[in-house]
Amino acid sequence: MASPASLYEVLGIQRGATCQEIKAAYRRLARVCHPDTVATDRKDTSANEFIKIHAAYSTLADPQKRADYDRDLFSRQPIYRSPSSTSVYAASSMSRFSGYTCRNWETDQCW
Repeated sequence: MASPASLYEVLGIQRGATCQEIKAAYRRLARVCHPDTVATDRKDTSANEFIKIHAAYSTLADPQKRADYDRDLFSRQPIYRSPSSTSVYAASSMSRFSGYTCRNWETDQCW
């Protein structure tokens, strides 16, 4: 099974879900995946699934942790730029390019 891209996908909810929706999704998944409720042949895999579900719930149920997670998740997602805005951005940034790609101690010293 592929790894979910976000904690929202772990719980199967939308990004703008309310606290009640998060709690309901957690309880629904806990009834299915908790190691005490599954068959003995699935205990190992269900334990790992339940750990992921619980971690997602503990992050998304806390407003501060959720805000931090959303900020981090939003900063990792690529921002769509139209081809025309990308070329304008690239042209303006290339005009400021000085030719040096990195600096090091030897070249930064004034001898």
